[in-house]
Amino acid sequence: MITRLAGAAIRAFLVILLIATPSLVLPGIPTEITQIVTLIALFGAGLTFFEYASTYPGLVEFRDAPPFNRIRFGSLFVTVFLLSLLVSGSIAPTETTQLVGWIGATIGRVIDFPYSPVRLVVLMLPPEAPVSHVHLVRDAAGLAYLISLVTLAVFLILQRIHRWPLRRGSFNVWVNLPTFDPTAGGDVVERLERDARFNIALGFLLPFLTPAVIKSATSLFGAVSLDSPQTLIWTVTAWAFLPASLFMRGIAMGRIAMMITEKRKMSSEDEGNAGLLPV
Repeated sequence: MITRLAGAAIRAFLVILLIATPSLVLPGIPTEITQIVTLIALFGAGLTFFEYASTYPGLVEFRDAPPFNRIRFGSLFVTVFLLSLLVSGSIAPTETTQLVGWIGATIGRVIDFPYSPVRLVVLMLPPEAPVSHVHLVRDAAGLAYLISLVTLAVFLILQRIHRWPLRRGSFNVWVNLPTFDPTAGGDVVERLERDARFNIALGFLLPFLTPAVIKSATSLFGAVSLDSPQTLIWTVTAWAFLPASLFMRGIAMGRIAMMITEKRKMSSEDEGNAGLLPV
């Protein structure tokens, strides 16, 4: 119990640090923004604490199957932190922010080719946007998208090396997939495989669809300029992180479906061998 509560408290603190990072890094944050960020951070910390402190699962998937959520949180934190430094460099440059800006500009120029997700994000901006702002959005999108790709590569490598999710022995579907009902009907393997394909397809298409949908909605809601530093950081982070998270979820559910299939084959073979034994 004490270990569980301590782990939940540490995770809650990390959530507060994550949400407060842009406000801590960016200069000249208004008091109203700070108060809103504090309220959101406390709410996220409370939700995280009660989720991990409870014995029974709630909403967080793969709670007892590390390092799935650790990789996702690490990717999210690195993205928010680096984008905060990148945007801070456009307001009050320092040696560190200039280094991050140079890295972001290099990555942005490389990934910014026709029909790429980064190019679609840039085209989402209004035509009258300043060139410096366009370059900032491009660099932020390129940096965030590269981090998401590295996150997927790290997860795939660790999955192969540590035979995830069997590193700790058995895998409890109910605890790690609380929103998935195995008794809802139909074969569990088929449903897992279908959900895996859907998540992977959506994760692949989302970086392309999101800017296109926002661009097409400008006639109704107006053009998206991303002038606010906080809005720029969180919008680009969500644009890059959500597809990577869906990719990881699809890969994980496909892996679980494969494990169940292998378990069924082993059980069938054991039953067949038992039937061959002399009476």
